[in-house]
Amino acid sequence: MGGTEHLTVRREGATLVLTLNRPEAKNALSISMLVGLYDGWIEADEDDEVRSVVLTGAGGAFCAGMDLKALAGEGMAGERHRDRLKADPDLHWKAMLRHHRPRKPVIAAVEGHCVAGGTEILQGTDIRVAGESATFGLFEVRRGLFPIGGSTVRLQRQIPRTHALEMLLTGRPYTAREAAAVGLVGHVVPDGGALGKALEIAGQINACGPLAVEAVKASVYETAEMTETDGLVAELARGWPVFDTADAKEGARAFAEKRTPLYQRH
Repeated sequence: MGGTEHLTVRREGATLVLTLNRPEAKNALSISMLVGLYDGWIEADEDDEVRSVVLTGAGGAFCAGMDLKALAGEGMAGERHRDRLKADPDLHWKAMLRHHRPRKPVIAAVEGHCVAGGTEILQGTDIRVAGESATFGLFEVRRGLFPIGGSTVRLQRQIPRTHALEMLLTGRPYTAREAAAVGLVGHVVPDGGALGKALEIAGQINACGPLAVEAVKASVYETAEMTETDGLVAELARGWPVFDTADAKEGARAFAEKRTPLYQRH
């Protein structure tokens, strides 16, 4: 199991929990954190025992965005990871889920600040839970910057365009309730409860057939920009083979025999 000084990794049953761990900086992104995140996504992809991933932050914050001083190498830990960025100049985009989509469902558990790069990473996750006091926003334009982590493309596809443009162009903070109202997050829970709710959802996913879960997630993203006609063709190509898997046959037998499927016994 991987991890770095700014990214911890642990297992909760079949769920891999990745924790952004730089609370003194509200979990602002550093080289160590990015390397740990990328390695975590790869671990989840390659380990068949992992059914889902929960991404959260330590110290009551999710992520306050990119630490520009850290990336420039000014007084930061994790210098030993810099060679990883040199070897793969795309690694930071993969870590932030801009250029990588994990095979397994990713659930975000957000407390406190989830702004700038934090909100951009959020858009790469599949299911999102927020504590009541969580704060969201894309502050880049207020600093004369561009939210280049994918927000001008993804946000308008995930929430209504009028809300996406307001968030992008004003750079103002949004409360958890506002984020839920526009569809950026799916659940708002009492402060301190985001991780518990995320793990609860992960457990429900983990109880399902893993091959079916992966195929359903892949189909949703694959067909998102297709016409309905093309999407239905792609869905059939993606979904039909699932019926011939051992998981599907075991699920049918377990249902007929009124017992727990073997794939739930993890």
